[in-house]
Amino acid sequence: MKKYGLKYRVAIYCILFTLLLSFALVFTGYKQFRATITKQYYAYAETILNLAESCFVKNDMAEAIQRGEMGEGYQKTREGLNTIKEESSIAYLYAVYFEDLKNADSMCYVINGATKAELDGRAEEDVYSFLGEACGEGEFDLEMRQLFIRTLARKSRSVQFYENSTPEYGDVLTCFRVLFSKDGEAVAIVSTDLDINEIRETMNQYLRRTAIVSACMMALLVLIFIIFIHKRVTGPITKISQQTDEFVHQLKENVDPAQLNYKQVYIRSRDETRTLAHDISELAGSLKSYMSNLQTVTAEKQRISSELAIATQIQADMLPRIFPNFSDQKEFDLFASMNPAKEVGGDFYDFFKVDDDHLCLVMADVSGKGVPASLFMVISKTLIKNRAQRGDSPAEILKNVNAQLCDGNEAQLFVTVWLAILELSTGKGVAANAGHEHPALCRCGEKYELVIYRHSPALATIEGIRFREHEFQLYPGDSLFVYTDGVPEATNANNELFGNERMLRALNRNPDASPTALLRTVRREVDDFVGSAPQFDDLTMLALKYRGPGN
Repeated sequence: MKKYGLKYRVAIYCILFTLLLSFALVFTGYKQFRATITKQYYAYAETILNLAESCFVKNDMAEAIQRGEMGEGYQKTREGLNTIKEESSIAYLYAVYFEDLKNADSMCYVINGATKAELDGRAEEDVYSFLGEACGEGEFDLEMRQLFIRTLARKSRSVQFYENSTPEYGDVLTCFRVLFSKDGEAVAIVSTDLDINEIRETMNQYLRRTAIVSACMMALLVLIFIIFIHKRVTGPITKISQQTDEFVHQLKENVDPAQLNYKQVYIRSRDETRTLAHDISELAGSLKSYMSNLQTVTAEKQRISSELAIATQIQADMLPRIFPNFSDQKEFDLFASMNPAKEVGGDFYDFFKVDDDHLCLVMADVSGKGVPASLFMVISKTLIKNRAQRGDSPAEILKNVNAQLCDGNEAQLFVTVWLAILELSTGKGVAANAGHEHPALCRCGEKYELVIYRHSPALATIEGIRFREHEFQLYPGDSLFVYTDGVPEATNANNELFGNERMLRALNRNPDASPTALLRTVRREVDDFVGSAPQFDDLTMLALKYRGPGN
């Protein structure tokens, strides 16, 4: 332990212990005081309730309630309650009963007490409640009414307490018990209310006094602590701060890392400040080395970013991007788009004429993202197009490409493909689906619907498999929409998927729209749904409207 380090730590620990002890004492004292005050108020309320109950018993009020009479005993009870309320500091003193214990809304008043001040200048009807008078809706909350009903049903003889708040009477502490008739029947509830604000004010006064005393004690301790810190710590720390500021100034001025300089501060005292000065000097040296290395890494990253930008451009150039295509071809209209999730993506689309009367359409999605997926995408696209231009059927094309992709696929990548060949003169087509999304078809004048059928496995997953193909027919005015899973699986900030239903709703907002307008509508719907959430998957779509021979 250093010469002054232990004293410094002991001083800190003593101050913290004193603060914690003071807080604990104040908290414990407050809890004890609150418990005592609360107990006294509860006992006071119970005493008032006992006096009130004695008036009810003395004047046979239970039997009068059962008979529904307000005779001489009723008036004497009223006078007794008035006397008790006049000589006590309670808010309300009253009794209630239920015409039907199964109906909380059937609660009625029996009687209540009032002080001379409450009666001064006011009619009795404005102050007193009378036997059989219905209790107002805002005077008792439902929970309190149900508590009264349960107490009457159990015929409980114990005193009970309930804190409640109503718009009519504010925050009160209710003390109540059951009034029994001579034959043991639970007839009514006798209750008295204390204003909770009085209890709270007593608590707050105690809390204010203890807070003032605690604040004075803490101020004294803080003053002593500041004097000690100024003598033992602030001076050395100031020297360290000056040198650190100078070093930071060099960083802000973008001084070359090789020219950065930090002058180590010499501290005479043998405590933690000397260790701190040494550690900051070491940190400055480490930061200098880190910035030098960062320069090298940044330059390398810029080189990689430039190469990725070139790769992005190359990949974009590989996809057909000139629309409208085949300007001399009037049988169809076509538009497609691809938005990668990263600099380069694994999705791709393609369309080209196999001969004068046959159009090949391709929509594919390579597993994974980034550079590996983009390389696999280039290979897959090239193989598919080369094979399709030989005149093979969709199943034969996929079978041949699958065999080539499985050979030497150490990275175990695969690609889902939807491939169709459309005869332009008749609208007849043949399609094969290797694990890809279901296409959406819109008949002329109708709405888009998914064309669902069994898929074959994705390419590069199983060697030597045969791929299913099916025929379809397009009529003039029909439209076809194909896409990758980036559309239905677009995810918003709540981890909700866009889904096929939202996609179909977007397509059917204007099912007769041109392919260009259709894709823009779907992309806008996806963007609105995703919001600020990041794009996790490539977003690729293709739409074709078949116009038929002779337009």
